[in-house]
Amino acid sequence: MGNSITQTIQTVPLNHYILLSAIIFSIGVTGVLIRRNAIVVFMSVELMLNAVNLLLTAFSVYKGDASGQVFVFFVMALAAAEVAVGLAIIVMIYRNTHSTDINVLSRLKW
Repeated sequence: MGNSITQTIQTVPLNHYILLSAIIFSIGVTGVLIRRNAIVVFMSVELMLNAVNLLLTAFSVYKGDASGQVFVFFVMALAAAEVAVGLAIIVMIYRNTHSTDINVLSRLKW
């Protein structure tokens, strides 16, 4: 079962994985730089993490080494912790400012 999945993944050239990951990462960077909504910025950061995970998994399969996939597991655990803390911060910002616009956060200064 596992060998057939590895062969299926290896039928797609590695360049395609690199290109797809670069496109997804670029969309994430664009979302972080252009958008002002905290939730959209948060989702863009998650897109960037998923692009890196895709690339790590592809390289791991092509090299035949599981260390990249283990690293992906730790990145996913970090992303889950980021979601929990980030959403809690966004909820508290919304309660204080009644907006998720990050330009409104200047009101939180001393």
